[in-house]
Amino acid sequence: MTENLRLKIDNLPDSPGCYLMKSGGTVIYVGKAKNLKNRVRQYFHDSYHTPKVQAMVDKVDDFDIVLVDGELEALILECNLIKLHKPWYNILLKDDKHYPYIRVDMKAAFPTVDLVRRPEKDGAKYFGPYLGATVVREMLDVVRMVFPIRTCTKTINPDKPVRPCVHYEIGQCMGPCAGLVSEKKYHELMKKVLEFLGGNDGPVKEELNNRMKEASLQLNYERAAVYRDRIKAVEQVMQKQKAISNSGGDQDVLVTLRQGDDALVQLMLIRGGKMIGSETHVLERAGDETPEQVICSFMLQYYAEDSMPPRDILVGVMPEEAETLAAILSERRGGKVTISMPKRGEKRQLVELAVKNIGDAAMKREKQLQSSRSRTIGALEELMQVLNLNIFPARIEGYDISNTQGAQSVGSMVVMKNGRPANRDYRYFRIKTVEGPNDFASMKEVLTRRLKHGLTEREERIAGGLDPAGGKFSELPDLILIDGGRGQLNAAISAMEEVGVSIPIFSLAERIEEIVLPDQEESILLDRHSDALHLIQRLRDEAHRFAISHHRSLRGAHALKSRLDEIPGVGPVRKRAIFKHFETMEALMEASVEEICEVQSVSHQTAQTIYNALHNDTNEQTTQEVNE
Repeated sequence: MTENLRLKIDNLPDSPGCYLMKSGGTVIYVGKAKNLKNRVRQYFHDSYHTPKVQAMVDKVDDFDIVLVDGELEALILECNLIKLHKPWYNILLKDDKHYPYIRVDMKAAFPTVDLVRRPEKDGAKYFGPYLGATVVREMLDVVRMVFPIRTCTKTINPDKPVRPCVHYEIGQCMGPCAGLVSEKKYHELMKKVLEFLGGNDGPVKEELNNRMKEASLQLNYERAAVYRDRIKAVEQVMQKQKAISNSGGDQDVLVTLRQGDDALVQLMLIRGGKMIGSETHVLERAGDETPEQVICSFMLQYYAEDSMPPRDILVGVMPEEAETLAAILSERRGGKVTISMPKRGEKRQLVELAVKNIGDAAMKREKQLQSSRSRTIGALEELMQVLNLNIFPARIEGYDISNTQGAQSVGSMVVMKNGRPANRDYRYFRIKTVEGPNDFASMKEVLTRRLKHGLTEREERIAGGLDPAGGKFSELPDLILIDGGRGQLNAAISAMEEVGVSIPIFSLAERIEEIVLPDQEESILLDRHSDALHLIQRLRDEAHRFAISHHRSLRGAHALKSRLDEIPGVGPVRKRAIFKHFETMEALMEASVEEICEVQSVSHQTAQTIYNALHNDTNEQTTQEVNE
């Protein structure tokens, strides 16, 4: 413990507030306390902590405090600080999507039914949230199919009627823009829409049935079939909202379950007595927290400004500081919010249903984690045994060479960390010293440059007191994969010997997918179902893809620049501008003179010269081919 840290601990006040634990200037944990002196001292003076807390304390080299007047302010400030800093050791809700709502503003003269992402306190009626926009669009389709309400966004002026659109002609709109319906009659129709959106589909189905029967009696079977399809659409939408509560209110049900180092939270959404969905949230690194802490942190982050809390929240365990939390949520809602942990009755059945759902979600997630582990960590462990490695290959780098008859040669370096692609670490190398299609020499150049860059950067970072593995090349691989056979492998080994490093290396020959090892004549053939084989195939294919994609871009740029070099009046500045505007030779060839004029610094006369030069070249080439 540093002297500065000890001095801060000894001078902590006996006041409520929040504390921000820091490591290297970065906030790694935010907490609140009724008494900052007692709470913060516990971290550094207590001998027993959970593994997560102990790991956090070991990294703390400084902390800040913010004083507040009471418990409510501390809870709100803690939530805001967590959102701001996103500390590593706090419970973080990563799901930031905005759930869709249906909005109807009855204050408007001729209201519409719209899909929105954020409910606002604007006096309009909101239905939802729904778990996906698809469900909302299905609901809107049914509404517009049954009720002839307007779908346009044009401003309606009763004093200036306009010609109605096609929706009026086919009976899907009452024509308010043409002055064909009064506000009173339109609002009467909208009241029926609100009843339907609220879950009362009886009148709608009854009216559709009556229309279908009437059409049948008139022998208008095509019209009757339309009403039949509308009835089916209503039933399909309403079946997705299972009725589970007789109270008819809006409720959320929250339960939590620990799963290894993480915590799961199950949320059931009930609106108008109908369950509109159930979802599972994963809170990473929250497994050491108590269920009460998990529920409290989740509610503070989930019920933000864009997710309105319902009037009644049912929980499996009562969250910490439930009264204070209820006061915060009530303020966000603009009305009273009750948090309760039911013991019996219908509400208890809802909690038990949520418990059943979270158990099923945990089982599925465990299977997914096992499958993911077998494809990543498990595959690396298998590869470690196959190659007889002394260390676990956490970082593997794959290399490939791409060229066209030796022109525009490019080397690619792709990286896997713990069995997953590390895209930010991908690099490419333009071959500088090799002429012609020599993959062996190109591979040696790429490995030599990469390792020299890494060693130099590593020494510079160590000398500067920085993390030696934090640079662009300074983190060296645990294992190297070369795309190719024995020749490419030997070239890569020669590069390592020249630089003076020794890193485990092998190659994967594509013909029969055989593993080629240094100083070992016989290659290794893995079972085609092997996870280790699948992993190195993915890495090899990614190295090939990355090299090919960059080589194509260089080839296209070279073709464009070389053709422009032959045109008089096109210097380096204009050439760069043309290349930036069109990017490919094909795009420039298809452009007209006027389109070429759109390029900065290109006049009409220059554009005509460019057009003539390119198309005359094409005509001459075509004529030559015909003569031959």
